Amino acid sequence: MQENHLQGKRSRKKRRRSENSILAGSILLCIVTLTAVTICLVMVFQYRAVQQRNTAVMNELEAIRLDEEATYTQAEVDALIDNAVEEARQKAEEETGEAFLDQLRERMTSGEGTTDMLRAFFADEIVVADAGQYYFFPILEELAKNTYDPEAFMADGDGVMHYYEDGERVSHKGIDVSKYQDEINWEKVASDEVEYAFIRLGIRGYTEGEIIEDETFQDNIEGALENDIDVGVYFFTQALSEEEAEEEAEYVIESISSYDVKYPIVLDVEAVTNSRARGNDLSSEERTRYCIAFCEKIKEAGYTPMIYGNLKTFMLMLDMESLEDYDKWFAYYDDTYYFPYEFKIWQYTNKGKIAGIKGDVDLNISFE
Repeated sequence: MQENHLQGKRSRKKRRRSENSILAGSILLCIVTLTAVTICLVMVFQYRAVQQRNTAVMNELEAIRLDEEATYTQAEVDALIDNAVEEARQKAEEETGEAFLDQLRERMTSGEGTTDMLRAFFADEIVVADAGQYYFFPILEELAKNTYDPEAFMADGDGVMHYYEDGERVSHKGIDVSKYQDEINWEKVASDEVEYAFIRLGIRGYTEGEIIEDETFQDNIEGALENDIDVGVYFFTQALSEEEAEEEAEYVIESISSYDVKYPIVLDVEAVTNSRARGNDLSSEERTRYCIAFCEKIKEAGYTPMIYGNLKTFMLMLDMESLEDYDKWFAYYDDTYYFPYEFKIWQYTNKGKIAGIKGDVDLNISFE
């Protein structure tokens, strides 16, 4: 009886040791997992290039050898984690720094500009250069993105940009004009395969605030329509209130009432370099409200509103989230555009050449 009791006691001890061993193994597994998670979190927040370090970090963790049956105090566990994190951090810092310097050296010796370099290094942000300062904006997931394939844009021998899908050209060639193009021969423009033209209707003066019609507006809109070129119009704003923005919209609506305007009515939002410009001190929230006031008036009249601007306009001067419902016309002069969000028209150069127009003219590519 006593012998059986001793055997049972030894059996229970053996079973407890086995359970303790399993528990210790589980604890150690949790420690290793926690270490890995901690290192990843540190790397995410401290280094933008953490994805390139995953393999090296895992190798670092594999170097940690633990006795599966050993037990550790909380202080030993904390020290283990701290050491692993610090070693991985130092190694990542050294290797990331060296890789960054190598890339920087290569880009600088190739003649790449500072802005282009920053955009390459911060690919998950929108980098805007303005007045000697750089701004970094995270790409907002909630905003609609354009789905254009950069490789599908091709310029022809005249520098006119086209967009192709399955080998077929699906884009439309257009221009925008104002008094700065002087007198235009619209018959020749039409012969140059221009499908649409945005005509500047007018401006609000940036000092006195008076609404002024572009002196070539009527000749341009009538000349384009007479030669079967579809038209849209744009108005350069300097509104300082919602009331002024609505006044601008009403002026536009009245001015085009006798014309067949099929393309959008565009609010031109650009910065004015003159230090006395009346809109210089507007906040992005204020300017955005005035854009909405203008667009809603245009929409009520049965037209399609659109907002024109460049990177500075959309990233520094306006609140993109509040303008999600309105079409965008994006100005960016290069062979490829730099803008992740949705836009309907791209103004890709201000140095275009079109038959019937003396000098340079803005060229646009439309996707609808």
